[in-house]
Amino acid sequence: MNCQDVAAIVTGGASGLGGAVADQLAKAGAKVTIFDLNAELGEAKALEVDGFFQAVDVTDENQVAASLDAAGKKHGTARILVNCAGIAPPAKVINRDGDPQPLGAFKQIVDINLNGTFNMLSKFAALAAKADPIGEERGVVINTASVAAFEGQIGQAAYAASKGGVVAMALPIARELARYGIRVNTIAPGIFITPMLASLPQEAQDSLGHQVPFPSRLGAPSEFADLLAAIIGNPMLNGEVIRLDGAIRMAPK
Repeated sequence: MNCQDVAAIVTGGASGLGGAVADQLAKAGAKVTIFDLNAELGEAKALEVDGFFQAVDVTDENQVAASLDAAGKKHGTARILVNCAGIAPPAKVINRDGDPQPLGAFKQIVDINLNGTFNMLSKFAALAAKADPIGEERGVVINTASVAAFEGQIGQAAYAASKGGVVAMALPIARELARYGIRVNTIAPGIFITPMLASLPQEAQDSLGHQVPFPSRLGAPSEFADLLAAIIGNPMLNGEVIRLDGAIRMAPK
């Protein structure tokens, strides 16, 4: 799909991987709407990319529906959806005192990372399916998983489970939406520079980067966005999960 003048939605687009995606899409000529809970950063990023911002909780069905409607009135029906919104607080199943992890903490991570992704995807697809095709397709969805879906570390049970769900639903949803000309793919990034990692001391960042076989460094958000652009531009790429990780395989901890 050619991005020129095409409406795009980026969740978690205020910063990090989502921010780089917003930059990439805007450079390609897309009309970008950012969905994020951080209004200050979201408004600033929207200004940078000459886009539109909506404060959205991706787990809230009414908020998502209303914000998609607002984005549609601003830019037209969205044809590109990139799901980058997510959280990753670590928590062990049993804490140091021997107590179990509260179920609510597990549910919150799954709700945002997995249910929020599906909530966005399903409502986007329902709108895109009714739109006229652009060439041979009507829409493209790119979800964000993680290498934790395959090699979750200690303390990542909820995060790995949520991202594993994102990986698992790529193919069945791609198969279902094929009749409408809507593609669904997933990127599973390794260790990338995000606002959270950028706050760590340089020594800690270097240590993490050295775990990557090649290149032995943290991934740049722009490299994530580069892969996303390649996926959007290649109609044959569908139902796939692509690791972007420098060949890393995560250790237990």
